[in-house]
Amino acid sequence: MSELPAEHAVLHIVWDSDSSSLNQCIGSVSSLDTASVHSGDIRSSWTDSIQTNLRHVTQWPSPFPIPKLSYDVELQLRKGNETYEKSKKGLDVTREIKMEILDKIAQAIFEIKSYSEKDELESVASSLVLKYPCLKEPGSITGYEGWKTSIKYKLGNFRSKLRRAGCNEVDVNSKRKGGTEDNSPFTLKRPRRGEVNHVPDYPQHHSDFTLEEERLHLVEEMKKKKRDQTLIQHKMELTFSLRRKEIVEGQPMVSEVQERWPALFSCEQISQEFCRITSKDLLESFRGSLDIYVPRLLRLYRARKGAFGQKMEDVLDALDEKTSDILTHRKTAALRGLPIFVRDDTSKFFLQCSASDTEEQVIRDATVAILSVHEDDDALNAVNVAVVLEGAIILQDLPDLCTAFAYLFGLLYTMNIDYPKEMFYTFEAVQCIFFDLGFRCSQCIRSLRTKLQL
Repeated sequence: MSELPAEHAVLHIVWDSDSSSLNQCIGSVSSLDTASVHSGDIRSSWTDSIQTNLRHVTQWPSPFPIPKLSYDVELQLRKGNETYEKSKKGLDVTREIKMEILDKIAQAIFEIKSYSEKDELESVASSLVLKYPCLKEPGSITGYEGWKTSIKYKLGNFRSKLRRAGCNEVDVNSKRKGGTEDNSPFTLKRPRRGEVNHVPDYPQHHSDFTLEEERLHLVEEMKKKKRDQTLIQHKMELTFSLRRKEIVEGQPMVSEVQERWPALFSCEQISQEFCRITSKDLLESFRGSLDIYVPRLLRLYRARKGAFGQKMEDVLDALDEKTSDILTHRKTAALRGLPIFVRDDTSKFFLQCSASDTEEQVIRDATVAILSVHEDDDALNAVNVAVVLEGAIILQDLPDLCTAFAYLFGLLYTMNIDYPKEMFYTFEAVQCIFFDLGFRCSQCIRSLRTKLQL
């Protein structure tokens, strides 16, 4: 420092921790002989770097906000609108104007979601001609059919550019049908259940190598008896993009993910991971929806119990026999009655055994299930409630069936597991009604949602 001119002295500080969690310089501090760097500031920069890669919009905006265009195009469209108001004559759209509009719209759409539904594209085209009436197409019933088609193809081209640039969310779909070694059919790995962050890009200054180092540090931390929960939380956030890429692209078994990501299978991290994927709080959203819908569901069950046979009778009779902790039992009855109401099969989902039974025999063939363990002389009250995936207990000692159901739902998103066919409509109801996730749902669930809103 003494060799440098005092008025131009520059101190470069490079943060180097044993966890390799930054791998970046903190920049320069001008006109200082010394400088202090606070860990709180560093942690804030970590979080900012991670958050910039995640979306936070959970619902498609209505109406869709048309982005601001370049000044010259905005000027031409404004003049075109004035002419349209006077003479109903549309603007002669040049190639430059059309490319500017489509480029900006494609970017705006991708900031919300990477793969848009047909209805969503229609809402964009509708908003475009609503804002700029001079763009309406003569002879078209809606006035925007051509724009909708152009936006669709522009989005495809935009995703191709992002794929070449290395965008994870579209790169997972780069393999063409029949291109795999086992000749298995190609499946488009797109968000289908309202995922906001399906396969996000890596945080700034990170790569496969650096994030793998972070994962290994995380595994080592999980081996300790006294774990640093703050460190675990930070590293789970930092490695989220790598984890999602592995799970969505590789589709590993649950046991493989448990080995590579042991921290993921705690109750806290399941909730955190679900929030990263959907931007919704797992337990708070589920419990809040139960408070709203349980009374309405129970009224529906009682009003139509004759149409569902003995199974619904048994659920309601068991509820009527309860004399304590009524609120919890009402929620349990609502969840047990939901698959009956939507005609799902619960025989392989709600599993039960006594404390003296061997759990492995009961769950051996279960792919997605909830296991309730009872005392030998008390078949009504569970002493242990567990979540089962792929024939293994993932979580246990949960307080009640409602909590187990919430964590199981979170795990299906975390592990990118499809809903079991036997319980498809039940999980779709939880997704679309309880969590308000996704744009589409089946006619069965739309009908149920309408009944619950009456």
